[in-house]
Amino acid sequence: MDRSSLFQLIQEQLDPEQTGFIAVENFTSLAEQHELQLDPSKLDLLLALVQSDQHGQVCYQELIELLSSKRSSSFRRAIANGRRTLQREILLDETGLGVYKRFVRYVAYEILPCETDRRWYFHQSRLCPPPVFMAIITIVQIVVFMCYGVRLNKWVLQTYQPDFMKSPLVYHPGHRAQVWRFFSYMFMHVGLEQLGFNALLQLMIGVPLEMVHGILRISLLYMAGVVAGSLTVSITDMRAPVVGGSGGVYALCSAHLANVVMNWAGMKCPYKLLRMILALVCMSSEVGRAVWLRFSPPLPSSGPQPSFMAHLSGAVVGISMGLLILRSYEESLHKQCSWWVLVFSFITFLLFAIFWNIFAYELLGVQIPPPP
Repeated sequence: MDRSSLFQLIQEQLDPEQTGFIAVENFTSLAEQHELQLDPSKLDLLLALVQSDQHGQVCYQELIELLSSKRSSSFRRAIANGRRTLQREILLDETGLGVYKRFVRYVAYEILPCETDRRWYFHQSRLCPPPVFMAIITIVQIVVFMCYGVRLNKWVLQTYQPDFMKSPLVYHPGHRAQVWRFFSYMFMHVGLEQLGFNALLQLMIGVPLEMVHGILRISLLYMAGVVAGSLTVSITDMRAPVVGGSGGVYALCSAHLANVVMNWAGMKCPYKLLRMILALVCMSSEVGRAVWLRFSPPLPSSGPQPSFMAHLSGAVVGISMGLLILRSYEESLHKQCSWWVLVFSFITFLLFAIFWNIFAYELLGVQIPPPP
């Protein structure tokens, strides 16, 4: 039975008068007669939803959203308030799983703090669409780095090469009128050490986050960190260029770490304290390396070295916007007031940064290094 036929069957037999509500006993009867041809896990979730309502009825729209696998709080409320629970309390009790399902279970325990959410994600997870965004970004970054490494014959501290700064991808304050540079700088990296660090985190943290929360939310968070990084540098470190995807990487990592801390008791990933300390040490070391590079004596022909402010602004985006995204699994962002507050704040920052880049450099008399 396809989805449209299933929706028609539900409406005709359970809500013929189109009141918008379905009686619990009617739905249960239909399910027991096996007229709803669903997999057992999805059927169990539906029964949990319909049996949770204290008035003996369930909203038709909530039922359709759950059947459509849309993110909503319906399932969470059903399990929390209902008289029915899932067949197995702990997802780790599942046996006989294939390689893919074991990986999905691993991702569920790495990312989600609630056992109910983990089971819901485990049962509704599909390979389509695959988590391609972080993989594509990482591949492009590696290819670009390899091309410039071969061209410059230098794999560490490429920014000391004047030809590196001539790339049309690097953000340079002298070229800030070329708007694409506020985005494209994420494909360039100082050296193998920065690329390796960013690529590792993008694959280890970004891909699982994309699997759970979807390509739209994670790509939005990553790109928000990238844009905030370059704009912050243009405001706070006005003479410095920017390279590397650290703004987006720190947005993802900061959001994930903050989510782990705020849901510490519910997170069941192994060795979480040790891994938290290791992640903070690595991220702090990368920021320290960027600070050292920024203030190290530059070669006369290379000009100021890339700024470290993109790391910090990415972390701010992750702790604010990213944390809300990660805490809103199953829930619609546009229905939350806090989401619109963050969107308004980000747009305000964008407008301020645009006007700053147009007028502030001349008004303040900033001496910009000549663009390469």
